[in-house]
Order: sequence, then structure tokens, then C-alpha cells
Amino acid sequence: MALVVGGVLLVRQYRAPAFRLAGLPAGGVVNAAALQKGGVAVTAPKGERLHGAEVTVDGKRIPVEGSGRQLTLGLDGLRDGTHELTVATEGSMLGGGSELTRRLTVDTTPPKLAVADPEGRSLRGPVTVKGQAQGATAVTVAGRKADVDKDGRFAVELPRPPAKATAVATDKAGNTTREDAVVTVRRPLLRAVHVSGQAWASDQLREPVLRLLKEGKLNAVQLDIKDELGEVSYDSKVPLAKKIGAVKGYYDAKKAIKEIHAAGGAVVGRIVAFRDPILASASWKDGHRDRVVRTPDGGPYGADSKYGSLSFTNFANKDVRQYHLDLAAEAAKLGFDDLLYDYIRRPDGKLSGMSFPGLGKTSPEDSITDMVAQTRTVAREHGAFLGVSVFGIAVTRPKEIAQDIGALAEQCDYIAPMIYPSHWAPGEYGVSDPNSEPYPITKKSLADFVKKTRHTDAQIVPWIQDFSLGVSYGDAEVAAQIRAAADNDIPSFLLWNPGVRYHGGALKPMK
Repeated sequence: MALVVGGVLLVRQYRAPAFRLAGLPAGGVVNAAALQKGGVAVTAPKGERLHGAEVTVDGKRIPVEGSGRQLTLGLDGLRDGTHELTVATEGSMLGGGSELTRRLTVDTTPPKLAVADPEGRSLRGPVTVKGQAQGATAVTVAGRKADVDKDGRFAVELPRPPAKATAVATDKAGNTTREDAVVTVRRPLLRAVHVSGQAWASDQLREPVLRLLKEGKLNAVQLDIKDELGEVSYDSKVPLAKKIGAVKGYYDAKKAIKEIHAAGGAVVGRIVAFRDPILASASWKDGHRDRVVRTPDGGPYGADSKYGSLSFTNFANKDVRQYHLDLAAEAAKLGFDDLLYDYIRRPDGKLSGMSFPGLGKTSPEDSITDMVAQTRTVAREHGAFLGVSVFGIAVTRPKEIAQDIGALAEQCDYIAPMIYPSHWAPGEYGVSDPNSEPYPITKKSLADFVKKTRHTDAQIVPWIQDFSLGVSYGDAEVAAQIRAAADNDIPSFLLWNPGVRYHGGALKPMK
């Protein structure tokens, strides 16, 4: 009686073999994944046993595990190529056992894969990912099947550019190689002014901003989604925002976006992240105290700070992170063109006086960078750019507020440094009185940001001071900062005035 297993089997029979081989892929090829999972299992039919079986590969005994009806064969260390596997049950040499021999091929060499990092024209249009996979029989990119030519070249069109697209090449044996393509879509020229939610509801403050748009002096409006008070400015449907009483409904988001678009501008939605007294207070009251930055003894942090206690939420907490991801997703779906984080940092002060439940061994800088990366995936999914507002000092002192500029730049579309001259100490960058010298302090500080982000595709879109603090600021002072940015090859900017009154004379119409 002959025994055929898997179509490729050699049998030397002393009596009818009472076992079979299981665990080999079709065709008798063992790939890297099969070896990692333990290799091959030898199984005997019901009622038969493999106790005492001797297993050899190319005449050399190999270790086995198990007993009874099934043995797992240790195939670690086998080189790629064809081998002969022999399984002999007890007594086979005297005719009382059985011996089965099978040829198997070990192929653990994955295909070679190279993928180019593409650049898309729009976040809401298609992008093509190209590459070459030598030795592959199938390739997918972001889950989409690619056509592969005889030389292994392939191209896949994706309907929208993700932050990264994972290509997977698979060979005949089932070995796989993965490579990520980083998809770049450069944020076009951005010139905007900050407008709070309540200001947008005011005809007196809204109309001058729309006029600057129509005159071509601006091409965007930065409109608050969630502000420093923790208030969500439009009628958000995010469950946690509604539960804690954060939703204020100062403006109609869809109406505002439509009006700004009609005036020729894009809409940048600002999300103040971890400075959030509404979420902090509600969480502390409801017993969700790990959502709040704590002191080492367990109390709420901030009693001695300028912000006060229960002012900062815990960036390491999953609920806090999800809250901001939900706000970002909702805003992008509503039609905000950009999402711009602010206060995406830890509180300023000594780190030793703060506790972040759930942070573990991760550094604050890495945790915050990871949060930005998560948000970028959400933003890209819905066709929105992502910016990150950062302190000017963070470029040289990343641990001071947990903002690693180089790392953050790898996870967002643009960095928005707050390099307000009034906020620099005398002598910074060799400028004796920064507040009175807006051009040199702006030019020198932005040069550091350009240098720090050079290895990334992120752009620099600085916040420009359009308010007076200690020194009176007008058209000349605002224009000096804009000129300093341009002299660093930075044409984009965001103007900040907490009162939402801007010096249009500092702005030139865009061509």
C-alpha cells in the first residue's frame, strides 16, 4: 500500500505507514514564517502513536517536542535549499515500524523591495506610489493590489495621500518584505490671522478679517475649535465635549467655513490641547483624576503656577488623547482645511514637581510626538493639513516644555513657532532688547528652526506678533517680522492679536 502526502512523497515501506505529515505549505516549501512558528508537525492517525519516533534531516537527528499522536520538529538553522526529512517509528529497522521520507524546500529569503517616497499635489486628490519588488509574485500598497511587471516594477494609485503608505511584497514561498513610503504634500503658502470663536460671532471683528481676505492680503483664517479656556467654539457632537459642558456654539462651523472659502480663504482650526481647565476640573470632580497633571503627592498640579491648579490635562492619558483625536476628526470632516495644535506640551516648570499617570518609561517629549503622529493619521484620512504651535525656546531647549522640534517636524506638515519679540529675554540670540528689535530677533530665532527641521518635509509657518506688550507695535513692527521670516525663505505666517484687531498696512497683496 502506497502513501501519498501533498503530492511529493517518497516512501520506503516495511508495513503500511501509520502516520502522515502535516504543517508544510502546499508544494513542500517552508518559509521564514513557518520556521518561526515551529516548523513542521508530524501527525499520526487516530489510534496510532509516534512515541519514540526518530526524525532526521539529511541524515542528522533533529530535536522534537511532544508525544502521542503529534510531534513538532525543530527545523531552526536549516539553510535555504532542498532537504530530505525522514521520520521513522519504533521498530522500523526490524520491519515492525514505518519510515516516511519527504523532500522539503527551505526558502526564507524575502523579496527585495524598494519604494519611492511620493509627493502629492493635494490632500484631497490621488497620489501614485511606485517601486520595485524583485522576486515577488504579489505586491500591495496600503492594502491595494498592484500590477507587477516582469522586472518587479509596480505603481499603485491611492485615492488620497496617507501620511505613510505601507508596501508589502510577497514571494512564491510566502515570504514578505514591508517598506513604508512617506507621502509628502506640501502645505501651500499660508497667510492667516487668529480669530477666536467669540470674535467670529462679532460683525465688528469678523468683517475686517474677511476684507483682508478679499483684498488678497490674507489667504486663510485661523478659527478656534477649542481655546485656552477649554471651550469648544462650535456645536460639537463629540460626546466628551458635551458631557463636560465644553460646547459653547459661538459660531456655526459649516457656515463659517463656507463664508471663508467664498472669500477666497482656507480655514485653519486651532485646537488648544492640554491647557484645558474645563476638562481638568470635570475629570477631577468625576473621579477621573489620571486625566490631570498631578503633583508627586497626588494633588492637581498648578496651584503655584500662573495658570492655577486644574489647568493642564495629562497628555499621557488615553481619554485625554482620544478627546483631541475625536475633535480633530470631527473638524476635518466638517471641512476645516488645517488642524493647528496649540499647548501641545507639558506645563512649564520643574519636571520633578509633576506626575503624568500612565506615562511609564516614555519621555514627555516622545509621548507628545506620538500624539501628534496619531493626529496626523486622522487629519490625512479626512484631507486636512496638520500644524503644531511651539515655543520659540523649544528649538534649543526641547525638554523645558517637552517639545522636540526635530521629532515633531517628522510627524506634521508644518511647525508654527511662537517667536514673539516681547517673549524673549534680553540678550537672547545676542539681541539686547528683543521687544524693541523685532527684525533681528525674528530672523535669528527662525534660522534655528530652519536648521532644526532641515531633515524633514515640514515647513515653518511662524506666529507673528501683532499686539503691543511693553512696546507699541504698528504696521512697521509687524512688517519687520514678516520681512525677517522672508529673509529665511519663509513666506508663510500667522498673525496673533488676542483682541483680533490687525494692522492691514503691514500686509502686501499676494500676487
